[in-house]
Amino acid sequence: MLRPTPGGRCTVLRVVGNTDNLEHAALYLYRDWLPASGEEAGDFPLYCQRLSLFPEVPEHEAVADLFLPLK
Repeated sequence: MLRPTPGGRCTVLRVVGNTDNLEHAALYLYRDWLPASGEEAGDFPLYCQRLSLFPEVPEHEAVADLFLPLK
């Protein structure tokens, strides 16, 4: 089932290199960035946009953006 992504404000974290496991990046956003920012998470889950993928590019050049919707 596909859900449309929300409009509005998001913080974005770009991950360059191995993008197979984005757990550490997601934990950083929720555990470190969000409390320090004074922002509040929105009502939509974190989502990812992969901009370049291995094997189309070398693994160290793979890029993904993690979006954390904000209230």
